[in-house]
Amino acid sequence: MKLTVIKSVLALALLASLVAGCDSSATTSTSSVAIDEIKGEETAVLTDAPNVPPPITRKHATKVIVNLDVVEKVMKIADSTEYTFWTFGGSVPGKFIRVREGDLVDFTLKNLPDSKLPHNIDLHAVNGPGGGAEATLVAPGQSARFQFKALNPGLYVYHCATGPVGMHIANGMYGLIMVEPKEGMSKVDKEFYVMQGDFYTKGKYEAPGLQEFDQDKAIQENPDYVLFNGRVRANTGANAMQAKTGENVRLFVGNGGPNLTSSFHVIGEVFDKVYVEGGDLINENVQTTVVPAGGSSIVEMKLQVPGMLNIVDHALYRTFHKGALAQIKVSGDENPEVFNKIKTQK
Repeated sequence: MKLTVIKSVLALALLASLVAGCDSSATTSTSSVAIDEIKGEETAVLTDAPNVPPPITRKHATKVIVNLDVVEKVMKIADSTEYTFWTFGGSVPGKFIRVREGDLVDFTLKNLPDSKLPHNIDLHAVNGPGGGAEATLVAPGQSARFQFKALNPGLYVYHCATGPVGMHIANGMYGLIMVEPKEGMSKVDKEFYVMQGDFYTKGKYEAPGLQEFDQDKAIQENPDYVLFNGRVRANTGANAMQAKTGENVRLFVGNGGPNLTSSFHVIGEVFDKVYVEGGDLINENVQTTVVPAGGSSIVEMKLQVPGMLNIVDHALYRTFHKGALAQIKVSGDENPEVFNKIKTQK
């Protein structure tokens, strides 16, 4: 009986995946793209937010092996609140993946045996059916493997595309994959991974206990939580990201959605560079950048003065009432030429 149910769910999920998967194959054909020679192979370094794998220093394309597990698990969404997350790799957001333009990515998705539902993955960096969703639909205890060429440099979202797609994403099934350009990226001192998502629970914001997903709120696009890196205060206070004055910091920013667009802003800093929507176009001297659901951005800033930098969604009720806050603690000497608080006489 259980096998029959799983087969039925898989059939429905495959149909939804074929409709929902983000297929970019129409924009790029192998007949018009130079395919790099593949030399050797390596296993990808995968990291949990806010950490990022090290920059790629090799000057050739290689075969990159990526092994990613689907894990359904109960975790804290707030200090006194738990939620059953569906994850890529056991965390929200999913593992950060870093490859090079021209690499052949050998990707295996495994759905752990104790999962209750089938899942798959749609990587926006893929030129192919459903971004890989069609090839990776797996029942609990099963795995699937496919290969793709990383043809287009940029920062891309990946997410589950199993139906109902919005529900899978709303439960935490999203992450980022960076395809570095062949010439590499400019050197910076620190890199961090920050990804926004909106969550919908039966109880109100920070209501105690284990909370269930609320489909009606999701349809109405009325989240109880809007979070950076999957939890209220995930990277604030003692868990804040650390940097020093004089350092150049790069943030890889994503928005899993499933519904809301982010007005991404760092209070007390100006973005020196913004790689618009995670692509080649660079904007400079930006205060707030828009990151759409299912989209990304790369921002860079040089830290001039010490203090606590607050990362917010500048739709500010989301920050003060729904949890959209992260922090970078900047240590170092004061810089009165840039910022100086003047004492006034009484």
